Formats: sequence, structure tokens, C-alpha cells
Amino acid sequence: MGDPVPFLATARRVILQEADALHALSASLNQSFADAVALLLDAKGRVIVSGMGKSGHIARKIAATFASTGTPAHFVHPAEASHGDLGMMTRGDVVLVLSNSGETPELADLVGYTRRFGIPMIGVASRAESTLILQADVGIILPQLGEACGRGIVPTTSTTMTLALGDALAIALMEHRAFTPENFRDFHPGGKLGAQLSKVADLMHRGDALPLVQRDTPMSEVLLTISQKGFGVAAVLNSDETLAGIVTDGDLRRHMQGLLDHTAGEVMTPDPTTVSPSILAEEAVKVMNSHKITCLFVLDPDRPAHVAGVLHIHDCLRAGVV
Repeated sequence: MGDPVPFLATARRVILQEADALHALSASLNQSFADAVALLLDAKGRVIVSGMGKSGHIARKIAATFASTGTPAHFVHPAEASHGDLGMMTRGDVVLVLSNSGETPELADLVGYTRRFGIPMIGVASRAESTLILQADVGIILPQLGEACGRGIVPTTSTTMTLALGDALAIALMEHRAFTPENFRDFHPGGKLGAQLSKVADLMHRGDALPLVQRDTPMSEVLLTISQKGFGVAAVLNSDETLAGIVTDGDLRRHMQGLLDHTAGEVMTPDPTTVSPSILAEEAVKVMNSHKITCLFVLDPDRPAHVAGVLHIHDCLRAGVV
């Protein structure tokens, strides 16, 4: 095992240097940032993000962040752009070009194309006198700070600032558009993010899957319904189809003596805990945990006290909500 001291010292030096760079970037932002946001908001088409090398990797991430927060965007590789991908840019788009030096030769054709066809371009570089900034409609200047490698050859501090700048642009656009968690879920239906933002309506069972019985239903039929539907519970309805109560395993045990001589209305637990289909499934899980239950009936917001669905804890587990 190596001595951890020098490794930890290096790690802390790098992280602190990059943190200082982010503070410098924040302090340096001016009207050009606001102009860039305004230009992006006015885009009738898509935001095209481009960069070469490490800037290209950052550009891909920025494009992905834009796209997932309500700003249609995609990445165009500058080298591929010179071999046909320039056709991916059209009037109505806005182009965001990243280059720490502002002189990356592979960007020349892409920059020239935007100038020739009047496509608005935002340039991000560390030199105000660079070709990219001079050609751009809006130029954002990164602070000229040393890279964290100490030799100025490994893009570290500069890429960290560029990445943070892209996040700042995306969040500014997102907040201006009042982008909601529900909107975010539309772009993230899979994975943990999608699970966390799932609503009860996305996971609940409806229609024929619902275990529904009437108050006067004999318990022999209630047991069949509970068994067939597989939720371990049945909703008991009044004559007007509103929810009167539920029959659970606990109710069955409490009425074990002479159970089959009773009706659903005589055995049920009245006024059960219910939820709305519009709440997050995560919130429904909290309700189940707090009441120590495994199933919730969902009421129709347009028809008070009418059952719209049923949600089981297993549905939430399968979706990755818990």
C-alpha cells in the first residue's frame, strides 16, 4: 500500500484550485451571460453545442442537460460537421461553441457556416481577442487561470469552469420556463430519477383489476374477490358507488368466528386511508409506511369518494420507488 499523504494532498490541491476557479467564474459573469440566455430563449429551432477534444466531452454533457431540462439540443462534432453534419444546423437554431483557446482549427468550418447562413452563435473561450469570441454574436470569457495539473497541459480547471457555465445556462433557461419536476420526469421515464418522480396515477391498477364489492356482498364472495384480484384487500362500495370501507386480512382475522355469516359491510374497516392519483408515488409509500399498510385505494378527483385505482407497495418496489 502506498503512502496516502501525498495522494490526498494532491487531490485536495486540485479540488481547491478548481473550486477557486468556479468562484472566479461566478464573479466574472456579466451582461454577456444574460445575452446568451436571451439568445437561447429566442431559438425557434434547437441549440447546437460543439467543441473539440475535452471541450467536446463537456459539450455533449451540456447538450444532454439542455435537452433534459426543456431546451431541445444536440451535440455536433466539429470534425464530422466538415464532412456533412453541417446540414444538422439550420436557420432558427442557436450554436454554442466551446474552445478554451478560442483558436481550435477544427471549429473553423462550423463557425464559418454559422456566419454564412446567419445562424446565431455563442462562443465560450478564455481569450477575448480569440477568433471564436471575435466571430461570435455573444462571447462569454472564462477567467484565465492555470490548469490543476500545474503545467498547463491537461484541461482540468478550464473544463470544470466550462461545465459549470453550461449548467448555469441550463438552469437559467429552466427557471425562466418554470420547468417542473413533472416536466423533468417526461424526459426521464426510466431509472431512479423517473422512479422518484412517478405519480400514483402512473403505477396504480384500474378498471377490471380493482377488487370491488358492495356492502351487502356475502363474505364468501368477498373472499373470492380478494383471492382473484391478488391485492389482499377489497374496497366496499355504497349503493352510489362511493367508497364505504375496505376489507383487509386484519378484518378477516377479527371476524374469524362465523365469518361466512357476515356481509362486507359488517366486516369492513370504514373510512380507510386513501390517496389522490396526482401525488408522487414516493409520497404514497410514506403514507403506507406511516399507517403500516401495504395497499392504498386511489380516489377519483373528479368524482369525490369514487375509487379510481388501487396501489400496492409491490408496484412501487417494481418501479424502483423504494
